[in-house]
Amino acid sequence: MSVATDYYELLGVSRTASDDELKRAYRQLARELHPDANGGDTAAEERFKQVTIAYETLRDPERRQRYDMFGPDAVRGSGSGGGNPADPFGFGVNLGDIFGTFFGGQAAGNARPGTRRGQDAEMSVNLSLYEAAFGCEREITVNLPVPCDTCEGTGARPGTSPTTCTECRGSGQVQRVRQSFLGQMVTASPCTRCHGLGEIIASPCVDCRGEGRRTTSRSLTVEVPAGVDNGATLRVSGAGPAAVRGGIPGDLYVHLRVAHEANLERSGTDLLTSVTVSFAQAALGTTMEVPSLEGPVELHVPAGAQSGAVLRMAGQGVPRLRSRHRGDLLVTIVVETPTRLSTEEDELLRQLAELRGETVGPPEGGFMSRLRSSFR
Repeated sequence: MSVATDYYELLGVSRTASDDELKRAYRQLARELHPDANGGDTAAEERFKQVTIAYETLRDPERRQRYDMFGPDAVRGSGSGGGNPADPFGFGVNLGDIFGTFFGGQAAGNARPGTRRGQDAEMSVNLSLYEAAFGCEREITVNLPVPCDTCEGTGARPGTSPTTCTECRGSGQVQRVRQSFLGQMVTASPCTRCHGLGEIIASPCVDCRGEGRRTTSRSLTVEVPAGVDNGATLRVSGAGPAAVRGGIPGDLYVHLRVAHEANLERSGTDLLTSVTVSFAQAALGTTMEVPSLEGPVELHVPAGAQSGAVLRMAGQGVPRLRSRHRGDLLVTIVVETPTRLSTEEDELLRQLAELRGETVGPPEGGFMSRLRSSFR
């Protein structure tokens, strides 16, 4: 077989290429040149063999050093493969292992039956803001498969037991071997006789019909940690559906939905709210109650507070998840401007404006309104 003299050029990499660069280059070329993708093109098959030789040489530090010093003759045939059909180039490497590494296949002798495991399940739980902030225990009801009490999860009628599948010999998989120019290619697929379980039930349990599980309703207690947010998901290991005929149960995923509070808005670990104060309260200062997670708390509004100002109440927010620290309560001040004034209020405000040298509009109603006011 004619082999390109420059393995680096064959792979399209530099002579200082790293292991990752070599792997990426070979992966791309192998996909392009594989005989299954080229309809038996002999030229592609020949080039595929060449890039495989190049990659197997350069991926091994010792062979790569010999190749760099003395060329391809120093490494060709130096392996221990000999007549092994899975190692046609004499590198001591099973090509089935290479394809398993790159393309997810299985090499001969490496097939393993899958571990029995139940599927996962999910559900949603509604929480109040207080429950999400400080944590709680919630009892939930789930309708999921559980091990059958009658057959104790075996799927077999009481007094009988499952037998090993003679088709796959209990492995749950059937291997098929085919010859190619690369040697023996082994593929594994679930056994159709036992459906990948490795066992045959001759006398199925009448209650679960051989599945080893039955669907029933049961209650669970879920611990919600303090500080969770809307959309968080809790995983309850082993609380999901039971596996067919024993094995490992799946997990239960609980999605948390936190209700919206009318007077409090959450922003991370902080809480946001607003309070309305009058013109006089904003100017002179006041003390008033504002909502919080633990009920109304007193807020001191300093004199001269401006509308839109934000006052911070430290430690009145939501606890940080898995921490003893809490966020803050942020209160936005909204100064309310009166829209209807009595005659006395109007006069007092005009006196204040005059004292402060401020220009204001004329009284509403004109001359007749002022005349009527003078006779009151």
